[in-house]
Amino acid sequence: MIYQSFAQLYDQLFDQELYKRWLDFTLKQGQTVISGKCLDLAGGAGRLAVMLTQKRVNVTVADFSSEMLSLARQHADEAGVELELIEADMRDLNRLPKYDLITCYADSLNYLEDLSAIQMTFQQVYKHLTANGIFLFDMISPYKTDIVYPGYMYNYEDADHQRAFMWRSFMDDDVEHGVIHDLTFFNQLNDGKYQRVGETHFERAYSMSELEDSLKMAGFSQIEISSDFGQEKATDEDERWFFKCRK
Repeated sequence: MIYQSFAQLYDQLFDQELYKRWLDFTLKQGQTVISGKCLDLAGGAGRLAVMLTQKRVNVTVADFSSEMLSLARQHADEAGVELELIEADMRDLNRLPKYDLITCYADSLNYLEDLSAIQMTFQQVYKHLTANGIFLFDMISPYKTDIVYPGYMYNYEDADHQRAFMWRSFMDDDVEHGVIHDLTFFNQLNDGKYQRVGETHFERAYSMSELEDSLKMAGFSQIEISSDFGQEKATDEDERWFFKCRK
């Protein structure tokens, strides 16, 4: 097995069932505007975008990582679909047009450094939505960062012992509702030796009221918050919240 980048390995090991659930949530919650233009913010390797395109949705992927966008191009080519890919920071979408639907999943917003960056992104999304547009996103909650993640550990090794993955999470003592993820991959190279690929990720959560206030400050007047991909009413004990916002 030749050396692979962290982005490739992360993409390969990500739970593919989650993309199906995000797809269903998007089609259901965005059904009134799904026939228009869609922007998938922090769309990463384009897995969801490919699935949306196969449902005849006109979707553009925007991501900060050129490496992830390269994977998105690869997945689109393999699926035989056309995807517009844009390298962009979600806090600055000024060169992009307006969209009828904007999505942002996989707790991508939790990776921003603070609430002011969240606020900036909400303002950019509001500015780039059409009059009847919808903004769909998810975020992990303080319950997830404070209770579930500290001490969390996940280990994976494939059947032929060519690839292993270690994930450990710790509370970030310097940041309120902050969590640190230590992610390490081991890949067997052609000479039998192993290549270590590691990254440290930081996430931060916010209260439901803080996020609602930030959305209202950005201009959103219709805000629905749920859990379990829109199936349940949101509570403070949920690990992940789902938002549907309109102007």
